[in-house]
Amino acid sequence: MNTQTQQTYAEKLRAQYLPREENKLETLRRLDKKVKRPAKVFSYIFGTVSALVLGAGMCLAMEVIGASVPVLMPVGIAVGCVGIALCIANYFIYKGILRSRKKKYGAEVLALSDELLNA
Repeated sequence: MNTQTQQTYAEKLRAQYLPREENKLETLRRLDKKVKRPAKVFSYIFGTVSALVLGAGMCLAMEVIGASVPVLMPVGIAVGCVGIALCIANYFIYKGILRSRKKKYGAEVLALSDELLNA
């Protein structure tokens, strides 16, 4: 390793250990993540559960599960319909959470973005 490479490596390593000052753009990015992350996390988890409910209903309706019990087909259709309804509702719940988070943090994001745009 030559001297220039060693210096570059040392500078990069040193920069990782220095106390970090957050600038306005980083603060704006952090706020944007703070607004969107809860809605995304909820949407992923709720969507996964909804898809599993839908899949369980399909398995019951097609008699993959409980093939020896003929009464389970109508139950499977009902469970599948509930799963479909949950999948559809997921989008509207996501938008509602996102809207409420934007309302909560919107003024702060707008003020910070105005500072960046006018600077």
